Parts: sequence; structure tokens; C-alpha cells
Amino acid sequence: MNITSFSREQIEEGLVKAVTRNDQDTGTVRLLFTPRSINDQNFVEVCEIYSRIGKHDFDTAVIVESHPGSAEKKLPMPSFKFIETKFGRVYANDSLRNDFADEDDDFFINDDAFDADVSIYDHLMMLQCILDNFSVLGIQITDESSYIVKELAYALEEILASKNALIIFCCDMESQKKEELKKMIRLLEDDNFSGLMNFLNNRSSSIDGIGTFAAGLIVAKKWGLKIQFDAFENDDQNPENLLNGYAVIQQQSIIG
Repeated sequence: MNITSFSREQIEEGLVKAVTRNDQDTGTVRLLFTPRSINDQNFVEVCEIYSRIGKHDFDTAVIVESHPGSAEKKLPMPSFKFIETKFGRVYANDSLRNDFADEDDDFFINDDAFDADVSIYDHLMMLQCILDNFSVLGIQITDESSYIVKELAYALEEILASKNALIIFCCDMESQKKEELKKMIRLLEDDNFSGLMNFLNNRSSSIDGIGTFAAGLIVAKKWGLKIQFDAFENDDQNPENLLNGYAVIQQQSIIG
């Protein structure tokens, strides 16, 4: 059953339960890694991720997802003025959308890749049960080549650095592929961006939404964030999606 069939009460109850299980201070979250679709099979895991943010933390959510081959434009952004779920309307951040459109030639306000399969509907329902008041921007990746992914990552890094925005990267990976994920994390930690980009170019990754995931890793690295994946924090778990995670601002030591 997809989350669009859930009631507000069901979602809020799941979030409250997740909060009670999180017995440590997460820190300031800047981005999330979440599955593309939210359903009754992964709902508990998704709540664990979303429970890390509070209702006053952000005024904008930027939802990034891969939609390879679905449109001619490389990085389209849907033109909607608002999206309406059964919990109400969420308005687009038109000013931010224009900032990206002005940033580079591959960003376009375009609806060719905006269809019923996009992830934004699922995630808006989660966000509507958490954030007090927010706007939204959707960005789709229709070309997962390394050039386009780096272009997206650098635009996100630059434009959103000073914004009160949460970035949600929608991607999936089966739990049996943990060694592949560890390899990608090691490449990131070693600043081996060329090795990371090889995952994009050789098309051998097991990740559904590899371009989205790689963009998230790059942004986290550029911002100096600490990435936490639930699968690594709890080795005894066998999650539906290996990429459930978040990235937080690292605390700097104060030397007196």
C-alpha cells in the first residue's frame, strides 16, 4: 500500500514512534537520502529518517530524483504553482526555481518528465506531517552522465548553501549490496571524485537513481557534512533500502 493511502494520523503516529527510538541528538540535518516510493514495506524506515527534522527547521524542501531518458532537457524543474495532496496545497518556491534556471543552460522549467511516477507526491505527504509551513522545488535528472550530475551538485551546493532548505535525494539500493555502497563511501572519503564518477559512466551500479545519489554525496562532501546510513549504524538490520540516511553539520571543536 502506497503512502497516498495513509491518513495523517497514521503518518504522525509512525513519526512519533521513530522519535522515541532516536535516543541521541542527531545534530542539524541538511539533507536526506530516501527511497523513491514510500509504502507499507518501507514506511517504518522512512519515518526513522524523517524523524530527524523538526517542524520549524526548514522553509523549503528541494526534492531531487532521477528520471533517465524521460525528457530532452537534462535537469528539468516542473512548472507547477502548487501541488495538492489530500493534506492540502504546497506551493512552489518560484524564486528558487528561477535561481536554478538562471544558473546553467541545462536547468529548465519544463514538465516533460513530470508524470504520475515522480517521487514528490509521496515525500510531500511526509513533509506535510512534519514541517509547519514550507514551499517545494522539484528537480529531475533525465541524464545521469557524470557531467550533468556534477553540474547539478555544484549548483545545489552554491545556491542552497545559505538557504534554509532541506534537500531530499530519492534513490534505492537492495540491502544485499552493502559492499558496493561501502566502496562508494570510501571513494568519497578519499576525495576520489573521478572514481565516484566512474560508477556513473560504466553503468554497472546497483543503485536505482545513481545520479541522484552521487549528487547527494558530492553536496554532503562539499558542505563538510557527516553522512549517516541506518544500515551501517545498525548492522543487525536488513533494510528495504540500503540508502536510508541523512547528513548533518559536524560540530567544530572549540579551543580555549
